[in-house]
Amino acid sequence: MKVCYYQTLGIAKDVDTAEIKKAYRKLAMQFHPDKNPGDKAAESKFKEINEAYAVLQDGEKRAAYDRFGHAAFEQGGPGGFGGAGFGGFDFATGFADIFDEMFGDIMGGARGRAGQGRGADLRHDLPLTLEEAFAGVEKVINVVSSISCESCAGTGAKPGSGASDCTTCNGRGRVRAQQGFFTIERACASCAGQGQVIKDPCRNCAGQGRVRNERKLSVNVPAGVEDGTRIRLSGEGEAGMRGNQPGDLYVILTIDPHKSYQREGANLFCRVPVAMTSAALGGAVNVPLIEGGEMEIKIEPGTQPGQQMRLRQKGMSVLRTATRGDLYVELAVETPVKLSKRQKELLEEFAREGEKGGGGIVGKIKETLRK
Repeated sequence: MKVCYYQTLGIAKDVDTAEIKKAYRKLAMQFHPDKNPGDKAAESKFKEINEAYAVLQDGEKRAAYDRFGHAAFEQGGPGGFGGAGFGGFDFATGFADIFDEMFGDIMGGARGRAGQGRGADLRHDLPLTLEEAFAGVEKVINVVSSISCESCAGTGAKPGSGASDCTTCNGRGRVRAQQGFFTIERACASCAGQGQVIKDPCRNCAGQGRVRNERKLSVNVPAGVEDGTRIRLSGEGEAGMRGNQPGDLYVILTIDPHKSYQREGANLFCRVPVAMTSAALGGAVNVPLIEGGEMEIKIEPGTQPGQQMRLRQKGMSVLRTATRGDLYVELAVETPVKLSKRQKELLEEFAREGEKGGGGIVGKIKETLRK
């Protein structure tokens, strides 16, 4: 005994066509054989929901089913829909339409973009300095790509002539082939998926509707971008075939290494040399800033090599905000290597005094001088 078609799709009898299609798509995705390989129960359920949808999606067949039930579609039944398939429904064609709706985006829009000759997307790598990434910049790039042919206005046909529908695909640009349980669509070979054929092509573009050309484009790079950031310029890719939609241009930003800074997100890191005397006695040192100029920071007496200082809001810009990261300054205490006679005498005297106190940095200085 067959299960009620409404129960099969999990819907009420008073739902509209949109709800029927919605329920069908959900179940078809769940029980599709590709998602359940080797599962006989899922395969059987998949056939049941397709049989139910084949009837309920059609107003006339649905009305007959509501009145006579499954008997409406049996051979010679009162509904008058006996015969091949599910009540005369072209299951292969109907399911192919739903399959396109369900998987069209995943497959790259085979029935739309590819079939209509949409232009290809392009990639352009744009190098930036760290300073440009910090402040933002406007760059002009050269792009070599296909553009719409001016001679034929992108139609591909010689001026004064036109195109006609392809007789193989009847202007659809796609042809269907039955492969077992499924109907597969492919681009029509006769018209290369365009749906139309040109008998008198444009001489300038050889019927393509586009020609190669070099263009200059302006790219606005916002402050705070990171390495690998992608900027999309809609419609700036390859021109579409015969006046169809162009592709997009993706600008990939690459940030060159900096001689002074290391970047981690919005924070910057740098090393600043500090004289041994300044580290021991205290003093000040100038730190270069990414926006230009310098900032003086105070060095406390007894500063140790590798000590780190944090300068808040002196790092990189944060994309699409008014805030900034921090700048971390590592103090690199420099030990003098070329000493005058007097300097050596003073340091040796300093070392002798330091021995009374137990060494520490004094011992390290003494060891260095004796090498």
